[in-house]
Amino acid sequence: MEKIFKAAVDRGASDLHIKSGDFFRARINGDLVALTNQKLTADQVKQIALHLMSNEDDKKLIDKIKDYDCSWALDGVGRFRVNIMRQRGSFSIIMRAIPLTVPSFEKLGLPPVMARIAENERGMILVTGVTGSGKSSTMAALVDYINARESGHILTLENPIEFLHQDKKCSVTQREIGSDTEDFQMGLRAALRQDPDVILIGELRDATTIDTAMKAAETGHLLMSTLHTPDATSTVLRMMAMFAPEEQDVVRIRLAESLKAVISQRLLPKATGKGRVVAAEIMIVTPAIRDLILDGQRLGEIKDFIEQGKQQYGMQTFDQCLQDLVMKGDVTFEVAKAAASNPSDFELKMTMFSEHAHGSSGATQVAEPPGEEAPAEVVGMMEGLEIQQ
Repeated sequence: MEKIFKAAVDRGASDLHIKSGDFFRARINGDLVALTNQKLTADQVKQIALHLMSNEDDKKLIDKIKDYDCSWALDGVGRFRVNIMRQRGSFSIIMRAIPLTVPSFEKLGLPPVMARIAENERGMILVTGVTGSGKSSTMAALVDYINARESGHILTLENPIEFLHQDKKCSVTQREIGSDTEDFQMGLRAALRQDPDVILIGELRDATTIDTAMKAAETGHLLMSTLHTPDATSTVLRMMAMFAPEEQDVVRIRLAESLKAVISQRLLPKATGKGRVVAAEIMIVTPAIRDLILDGQRLGEIKDFIEQGKQQYGMQTFDQCLQDLVMKGDVTFEVAKAAASNPSDFELKMTMFSEHAHGSSGATQVAEPPGEEAPAEVVGMMEGLEIQQ
């Protein structure tokens, strides 16, 4: 089984799917593909689940488990964020692959302004996007940048711990929810007494966590976290909406003062058909944007200010980023148009730009090659697999 994990990761798999009655599947370049021609039995999946669980007490309760999170490492391959669940009475396992090395901003394809964002001494930095949009990698890159350049204490609260950070110029403390601390709220309250300079929270899940996070930012710490929101404007609205209506005016004032930047991400298939590229909207909270948040009635103007701040502040909207990706040939016009916030407006801008630059009536389109077939050495690797009881 571990050979299949390695083969999947070598092909760039982001997630592994293991389910009784189904093939071993992996998400490669955004598509879920079968890597074996033998279906797994319920007992095989149960044994794999036990192999992935490190807590002996939890293993004894395997038959009572309905949802279970943990992390697991495979030497020379990487770490995995593991979710074990019940479906139709049997086990199913989803594993998110986490590389051994922490990526840099350049490797992730993020713009140079990310370094300036990481250099904030206090305040709140949020990385947002749907599940599987690369938020964890961007957060890890922010931590690594600070770790290599500053002298301080970085404290992370994760569920589970994903990227492992070595102490460089900083001392890095990584706490896992459930094993090292009870929950995010308790861990975050305790963090304020643990002399941190930088605090990373895996996710802002509720009003209580957001309130404590803002307190951390207000008391001189740099706090980083994630939200499942599609862009900068909706991030501000979502955070306010988590509070009762009578509290929202105060929350908006606190947010305007503590928020420093929002990085919103989407992953798109590359024009070559191999791999994916990140499209990012980046909002720096300038005095003008701070005023929009304080006003409360003008939040809809945030996108316009981001667009206008590209040259001076390094900000960019999704559509500006997508336009750059198309012009560089990283993604096709059709893929970019489908991902744009306003597809018709995006098409118009691309057409005007293309006519000006090339004298043509449309943007260049790059044909995407057909998907890859699973390699012969992987297909059939599960043939006759026996798992020791």
